[in-house]
Amino acid sequence: MRISCLGLLCLLLVNPAVGADAIRDANKLLRASNVASQFESMTLLQTRNIIRTYSSIVAMSADVELPQWIKLEIAKCYEQAFAWEKFEEGIAQIFLENFSTDEMNMLIDFYRSEGLPPTEIESFKAAIAKGEEIQQLSADYIFSHSEGCAEHDIDLILGFLAKAQQRPDSIPNTEH
Repeated sequence: MRISCLGLLCLLLVNPAVGADAIRDANKLLRASNVASQFESMTLLQTRNIIRTYSSIVAMSADVELPQWIKLEIAKCYEQAFAWEKFEEGIAQIFLENFSTDEMNMLIDFYRSEGLPPTEIESFKAAIAKGEEIQQLSADYIFSHSEGCAEHDIDLILGFLAKAQQRPDSIPNTEH
C-alpha cells in the first residue's frame, strides 16, 4: 500500500508531535554527522578555488592582478549566499523524506560513536546506500535555493578591468 504525499501531510497535521519528533531526529542527525561543519568547509574551499580561477583568468587575459578587495568581496558574497542556515531546514527535510525514524536513530548512534549491534549491520548498509541519492537531492536543493554569486563576481571584475584599461600604468601586475 502506498501513502500519498497528501495523506502523509494530513497525518503530520493531525498529529504534529509525530512531525515534530521526526524533524527533531533529522536535525539530531545533521548535528551528529557534522554536516554543517562539512558544508562550511566545502563552501570555503569552493570559494578559494573560484577566486583562484578568477585570478588566473584575469592575470592571463588582462595581465593584471586581481586586487585583494575584490577577492574579499567575492568571498563575502559566497559566505552570505551559501550560509548553512539557509539550507539546514531543507537538508533536514531531505533526511526526513529519505530515512526512516529507525535509520535516523541508528545513524545518530553511529555518528555519536555508540556503535551498532551486529543485528543492525544490514540496516546500516541499506541506510548508507541512500547516501548518494541524498547527496544529489541536497546538491539540487542547494542549487535551486541559492542566489549564487557569478553575476556579482563578473560585475566586480569587469568594473575593475574597465578602470584598469583607462589607467594601465596605475595598476601594475605584481605577479612577475
